[in-house]
Order: sequence, then C-alpha cells, then structure tokens
Amino acid sequence: MEDILAIVLIFGGGTLAALAFSPIGRAFADRIRGRVAGAEELRAAEDLRAEVTEHREAVTEELHALRQEVGELAERMDFAERLLARDRPGALPKAEADVSLGARVAGGRRVTR
Repeated sequence: MEDILAIVLIFGGGTLAALAFSPIGRAFADRIRGRVAGAEELRAAEDLRAEVTEHREAVTEELHALRQEVGELAERMDFAERLLARDRPGALPKAEADVSLGARVAGGRRVTR
C-alpha cells in the first residue's frame, strides 16, 4: 500500500510542479492572488477589439455592396430574358419596361413610335 502511495505522490507531485511553472499555472496563481491583467494586456485587448470592429464594419459594407450588385445583375438578367423571349410567342409575359420605353406590340411585331 505504501508503494502505491509513493508512486502517486511522485507522479502527482511532478505533474503539479510542471503545471505550476506553465503559463496556465501562473495565470491560476494570479487569479488566486487577485491580480488582474496588466495595463499592457488591457491596452492590447482594446486595440484588438477596435481592430475587430473596423474589420466587421468593412465586411458589412462590402457585403452590402455585393448584395446591391447581385440585385442589379438579376435585373439585367431579367431584361435579357425578356429580350430573348419577346420574339417567341407565349414564352414570357411582356414587361412594363417595354411600354415605358415607347415600344408597343402590334401583331407579334415590335413597333416603335
């Protein structure tokens, strides 16, 4: 029984010593002592937070621009589909854009004013 206890103390003590000298052990000791992070670390954290905020705003602006471009491309594609389909009877309904541009359909042909 004493042999097992000696083995546990040797390996357990070695593990605790390794943990105590590691960064995790130092952070744990600082937490027990009641110390908080240093001023440099707080300043670095604030700088990092500001940088993340700037990146988030930049990504949001770019996402908005991309959504606008996709919307414009969808409108262009719809217009191109209407142009291709206008010569085929019964393909797609005519858009109001053709009427507003001064075009009218007479007997299957496009007549401009």
